[in-house]
This record gives sequence, C-alpha cells and structure tokens, in this order.
Amino acid sequence: MRISISMLFGAVIAAAVSVPTAAFADGHAAKGAKVFKKCAACHTATEAKNKVGPHLVDIIDRPVASVEDFKYSKPMIDHAAEVPTWTVEALETYLRNPKGVVKGTKMAFAGLKKDDEVENVIAYLMDPAAAEK
Repeated sequence: MRISISMLFGAVIAAAVSVPTAAFADGHAAKGAKVFKKCAACHTATEAKNKVGPHLVDIIDRPVASVEDFKYSKPMIDHAAEVPTWTVEALETYLRNPKGVVKGTKMAFAGLKKDDEVENVIAYLMDPAAAEK
C-alpha cells in the first residue's frame, strides 16, 4: 500500500487535533488533587461551599458564573455571555491563563503551565472521589 504525503499529513493533523480531548481521559484524579492544592485557598471541589472564589463542584458542563450566592466580577459575567458553559475545553483554556481569558478577573492565580497539571486537575474536577481510590 502506498501512502501519499497528503494522507500522512492528514493523519498527523487528525491525531494532533484529537490529543487534547483524549489527554483529559488520561488525567489522574489523585495527581490532580495534589495540584488542586494551589487552588484550595480560594476554591473547593468537594463541597458546594463558596470561599474567596466559587465552589467548583460539578463545574464541568455547568453554566459559567452561575453559582448562587457568589458575587462574580463584571468581566466574568461578560465572559459567560461569550462562553456560556464550562466545557472541558473552556476550563482547560481558562486554567492555563485566567487573566488572559477573562481580562479584569478578580482571580489572582497566574494559571497552570504544564499540560499534565491541567489534565490532572480537570480529571480531579470531573470526579473528586476518584482521587481517593
């Protein structure tokens, strides 16, 4: 069988595009729980209790800026109009650069720079109980 350059190029592009989504399936919740300690001063992922930041229980597929009894900044409310749901992809982008994604956010955190940290935190947020297994 002969493989053309365009077929090879297409396969490489398809693989590269699918990596981010597949990577989160490979995230490790227990490792994510350790990384989440960077977030724990302001957020909780295991109880629906707001701290300086809103709780992150069931954040995946939750509407952005929707936690009751939490006063969101205007920039975050404006962001919710543009990105209405915390999808895995939206959360990944935000975790990497909160201030770049939501200009004027009150969140002081600079972001997670390592791919494995982002993958693991998202795995933890998807299933915090899995961190205990």
